[in-house]
Amino acid sequence: MSAACLSLLVLVLCGLVSAQEQLLPGSCNFELGTCGYTSDLDYGSWSMNEEGHLITVDSASLQDQEQAVLVSPVLDQQEWSCVRLVYQISGQGSLQLHLRPDGDNFDYWIWTANKASDSWLIASVDLPNTTVPYQILLEGRLEHGSGNSVAIFEIHIVSGYCIECNFEEHHLCGYSNSWNPNVNWYVGGSVAREPESNLVNYTHNNQRGHHMYVDSVYAKHFQEVAKLTSPMTTVPMAGCLSFYYHRDQERGNVFSVFTRDQLGHYEEIWRPEVYATTGWTLVGVDIKAPHPLEVVFEVAFNSARGGYVAIDDISFSPEFCHTDTEPTFDPSIANCDFENGLCLYYQERAESTVWNRVSVKPNAYRTGDHTTGTGAFLLANTPFTSKPGYMGRLHGPFLPGNYKYCVRFYYLLHGFRKVDNALVLYIYDENNVALEKVWSLADTSRAVWTEVEITYMKPMLSKLVFASICRNFWDCGLVAIDDITVRLGDCQITAGSLPGQCNFESGMCGYIQDKKEDKADWLRVQGHTPTSYTGPRGDHTTGVGYFIYIEGSLMRPGHKARLLTSDLRGSSSPQCLIFYYHMYGSGTGILSVLLHPGSRERNTMLWRRRGEQSISWMRAMVDYKCDVRHQIIFEAIRGPSLRSDIAIDDISFKRGPCEDPGDITPYSGFSEYFNEIEN
Repeated sequence: MSAACLSLLVLVLCGLVSAQEQLLPGSCNFELGTCGYTSDLDYGSWSMNEEGHLITVDSASLQDQEQAVLVSPVLDQQEWSCVRLVYQISGQGSLQLHLRPDGDNFDYWIWTANKASDSWLIASVDLPNTTVPYQILLEGRLEHGSGNSVAIFEIHIVSGYCIECNFEEHHLCGYSNSWNPNVNWYVGGSVAREPESNLVNYTHNNQRGHHMYVDSVYAKHFQEVAKLTSPMTTVPMAGCLSFYYHRDQERGNVFSVFTRDQLGHYEEIWRPEVYATTGWTLVGVDIKAPHPLEVVFEVAFNSARGGYVAIDDISFSPEFCHTDTEPTFDPSIANCDFENGLCLYYQERAESTVWNRVSVKPNAYRTGDHTTGTGAFLLANTPFTSKPGYMGRLHGPFLPGNYKYCVRFYYLLHGFRKVDNALVLYIYDENNVALEKVWSLADTSRAVWTEVEITYMKPMLSKLVFASICRNFWDCGLVAIDDITVRLGDCQITAGSLPGQCNFESGMCGYIQDKKEDKADWLRVQGHTPTSYTGPRGDHTTGVGYFIYIEGSLMRPGHKARLLTSDLRGSSSPQCLIFYYHMYGSGTGILSVLLHPGSRERNTMLWRRRGEQSISWMRAMVDYKCDVRHQIIFEAIRGPSLRSDIAIDDISFKRGPCEDPGDITPYSGFSEYFNEIEN
């Protein structure tokens, strides 16, 4: 090889190396080993492939196990970073990525994939900045049967955001082209094609750099569209998206940038003001992404002479590009559980006696609030304000326009003969003019707190107005509302459940029935329980969903039913267990929460209730601390009669101590002041 050729080769290699992203600890290409990654011994094992540089797990090696978990070394990266996985799923299986914060009971799910493919796929997962060391967990789950496997080829961790890209890497940062037979996004630069070969890549200002471009030369139809789509964001983000673009519009192309959410809804965020640029032009666009979304660069051509568009150096900053961009709005100002007043809600002066804040002591006849079972809620048409008829409007605070809001609240209805206008939700503008009636009561309630979710968006300032109207006293009953929450985004886009959290809507969430030390099982049901004068009328989560309970008629007095969590690792910091329980019935037995620290030690009692407590769902908040592997046990003991159903719902864990001691006072039996309403 000549010296000139050798020098050229070295120069090219140096250029390629300089273009490589700086890899952070935790990165691995599995060429020389596993880079400190190990298989969790409680599950199946990952194994290095002898023929190629990859790590894999298959259904044959799992045997009786359902999953294999690959655990990274401890990482202490405090700045925002991006994990890029090159992986493949064959047959039936899935790959999940979890975070394991140091000293935490739980692993936190971030990302999952379950689609099989014939080739390697690329995933990009954002890891937000944190001050707590953590480990990355890659969990491969496989169905039983032959031919099912999950393989990982590369794990690259780089600083910055996954949405950023200079297109120098072969994986293109996880950006994908929506294939079109005629027009597509291609890599330009050192592999330049005509007619864009005169373009110089912005980053390196030489032919060795790369960018993405789309050309109209093969367009055959009007409005041929090419789409380049970013990875889906995995955590909330807000800030400035910037990129360089080069555009030539000979006879027509439309260049736009959109965001697309998980429901497939598009929103245009930018369109150029000029038809052509003489060189690379920098653009900054403010985006707000409270929920996962993709950024889509779209070009539509009108003909084969529609010119071309090129982009390069996509970056992101948590600071907005434009000083006049309003900061991301926090809609929680419209939240209210009425425990400490009306929050920012108010009534019109002439109607100020219609809605009243009340509370109900635990009893066997009248339902308490939704928040805790013993707290406050709003009630219209109380006995103190009964009139031949009434109209009561409850106004919320103003919310800025051009945001999509998800509104959730709970209502309870008693005694209405006609439900028309018993409870209506309007959207008002700043002039107190009703813009839209977004919800109204359609049928009578079953005397259970029922959830309502509404998504709305208006271009102007708006506010929520709850209205209750009764024109004839004899048709009027009692209507109550509680736990109003407002968040950004569409209600159909739900946040992933936290580890240990379970509302039983989709199953048992990994909770385990004890088959050794009990005589019965917890039953997952919907609606009311079959035995009269015991059990809830509906669940706590939505009023029409699922909960678990013991059925007294299927057990003998003293029989137990025990439900166990999966193994919890233990934590040096205090933990807070929150759940809702229902103990109504004259023969109600005992509900206990136990800490099981391991097979060698005795269980520790954390919490207990005995006998009938209330007809309401009651909130329990239990502080505990355990720094070794353990389980939490929910134990129900059947009472002396059939009327002894015990139910639980909406279990969750969080870092302790519990914010509200709430349920620390022992309470057994119901209040002597039945049905008493407190103002």
